[in-house]
Amino acid sequence: MTTRKNEKDRQRLEMRASDILDPNSQIGVKLRSLYAAVQEEAIPERFLDLLEKLDQAELVASAKAAK
Repeated sequence: MTTRKNEKDRQRLEMRASDILDPNSQIGVKLRSLYAAVQEEAIPERFLDLLEKLDQAELVASAKAAK
């Protein structure tokens, strides 16, 4: 909980500092913020299922190649 609060405080400070920076810096701050938010999202179950199917298909293919 404290980590998230510290992260939010840091982001607020970055946004205030970005007000006086050039547009490229503002874009960078916003992209970092978006990236951090995406990292915190859970991986969709459907995607995990697809990865599992891919792993199984690779195992079957490697077993066939070994024969």
